[in-house]
Amino acid sequence: MGFSVNRITQSFVRPAESTPVVSESLSCIDRVPGLRHTVRSLHVFEHGQKPASVRNALSKALVWYYPFAGRFVGSIPDGDVHVACTGEGIWFVEAQAGYTLGHVNKLDHPLMISEDELLPQPGPDMDPLSIPVMMQVTEFTCGGFIIGLIAVHTMTDGLGAAQFLNAIADLARGLPEPTVKPVWSRELIPNPLKLPPGPPPVFPSLNLQQHVSDVDSADVALVKAQYLNSTGHYCSTFDVCIAKAWQARTLSIGLSPETLVHVCFFASTRHLLKSLPEGFYGNCFYPVTATSTSGAVTSAKLIEVVKMIRDAKGKLPEDFARWSVGDFKKDPYDLAFEYNSLFVSDWTRLGFLEVDYGWGTPSHLVPFQYAHFMAVAILAPPPKPKKGTRIMTQCVQKEHLLAFRDEMKSIF
Repeated sequence: MGFSVNRITQSFVRPAESTPVVSESLSCIDRVPGLRHTVRSLHVFEHGQKPASVRNALSKALVWYYPFAGRFVGSIPDGDVHVACTGEGIWFVEAQAGYTLGHVNKLDHPLMISEDELLPQPGPDMDPLSIPVMMQVTEFTCGGFIIGLIAVHTMTDGLGAAQFLNAIADLARGLPEPTVKPVWSRELIPNPLKLPPGPPPVFPSLNLQQHVSDVDSADVALVKAQYLNSTGHYCSTFDVCIAKAWQARTLSIGLSPETLVHVCFFASTRHLLKSLPEGFYGNCFYPVTATSTSGAVTSAKLIEVVKMIRDAKGKLPEDFARWSVGDFKKDPYDLAFEYNSLFVSDWTRLGFLEVDYGWGTPSHLVPFQYAHFMAVAILAPPPKPKKGTRIMTQCVQKEHLLAFRDEMKSIF
C-alpha cells in the first residue's frame, strides 16, 4: 500500500443547464433503512481519458439526471426522506498518479494501492450520506485512468447506477443525449401498507475479514452439467458460485447443526412491474432468501445447495406480488444482519462492464459493497483477459478465515 495519488482539484460539478428546483419523493424501497449506506467501486480503463472530459460529460448528464445533483433531506426512520433537487452538484475529484497501471498490477487482487487513494474524499464539513454521488478520476502515466465512484444506495440500485454512468459515457463520446432517457416515476413502485413500526434496526459490528476467490469457468460448467443431469433443469453461474460460497461459509463458521442459516440476494423486479418504463433508475428489487439448517447445508452435495437457491428464486414472482398488495406478516425488506446470514450482490450483469467513454470498456471492476454489519459475498468479473467469476467476500470473522479459505479452494 505504498502507492499514493495527488489530488489536483476537488469541487462540485453542477448541471450544465438550469434544472427543475423541486422535491422528489422516494419509493418505499428507496426508503428501506438498510439502504442508507454508500456503495463504493473502482472502474479501471487502460486507455486514455482526461478527467476534464469526464467532468464536462458529467455536467451535461446532470441536466438529465438532476436529482443526482440534489441532496437527501428528511429522516428515514420518520419516513419522510426525499431528494431536494437543488442543483448543488456532485463532488468531483481530479487526481494524478505518478506511475502506470502496470506498476499497481492493473488493480488486480491484492490491491497494491489503497482504495482510499482512488475514491473521492469528502470535505470535513460534508455529510457523505446526504450527497447522492461522488466521483474521482485518477490519471496514470500510461494513459489509463480509474474512476472511483461512491453512491448512496437510497437513490438507486446497481442497474440504475450503471445506467447513469453509461449516460455520462454517451455524452463523453459526443452523443447529443443519453441513449437511455432517465425516468424518475418512483410512484410506480408498489407502496403497501406498512406494519406497525417495530424497534429500530440493529446494525452489529461483526469484525469481518475480506477474502477473494476466482472460480474457473470449467468448474462451474461441471456443476451445471451435474445439476442438469440430476434435475432436468438448468442453473446459472450465479447459482453455482453462491451455493459454493454459502456452503463454504457454513462449514467454516461451525454453527450447531440445527441452527438456521440464510443466504439473501436482491433480485431485480423490473420485469414484474409491467408499468415501469425503460430508463427507471430507482431501487427496484425484492430480497430473495434461501433458508436451511446448518447441518443440511454442510452435509449436502453442492448441486443440492444449488437447488435450495433455485427453489427460493422460483418463488420471486409470487412473493413480490403478495408483498405488492400488502399480503405479508413480516416486512421482507426488514432484514436481520446476523452472523448466520450471508448477503449476496452480483455485479456481473448490471451494465458497468459496457461503459465506454470513447476508449473502450473497462478492463476491471472492483466493487466494495461492504458494511461492518453484514456478511457479504460479491460476484464480479476478474480483470481482463482472465475468465471465470471472482467471488469477493467479507463474511467470516478472523477465527474462521483460514477454514473458509480452505473450503473455497476445495474442488467443486
